[in-house]
Amino acid sequence: MTKEQKLETDHPAIGGQTVLKNAAIVPYIPVSDVARARKFYEQKVGLKPKEEYAGGVIYECGKGSWVFMYPSAGAGTSKASTAFWAVDDIAAEVRELKNRGVVFEEYDMPGIKTVNSEGNILAISQRLSA
Repeated sequence: MTKEQKLETDHPAIGGQTVLKNAAIVPYIPVSDVARARKFYEQKVGLKPKEEYAGGVIYECGKGSWVFMYPSAGAGTSKASTAFWAVDDIAAEVRELKNRGVVFEEYDMPGIKTVNSEGNILAISQRLSA
């Protein structure tokens, strides 16, 4: 019996299915200054707020996804990317975001990173064709 099979059979109350298998995962982006971060996400990135929640803001993104920006004393402390947007045309996205004032760090990889107003590392990536 594989580990995955064992997990499925250990939970008969949920019909032998793993609980999170079909659930969307939502990135949380910590911010120290909600007002400043809102300016970044709404004016520079162009996101539209869907709802204010628990002192933060939920933003709808593409293809039914969303992100939750919330107040946190630990904002901007991670040295790893917090989230990334998967896009079809990275050059067009970067051009538009640069026109809005977003500054990027470019790498020798098929992805480009930026840092938001709170010090979080965000990335934009275009999946390469197989």
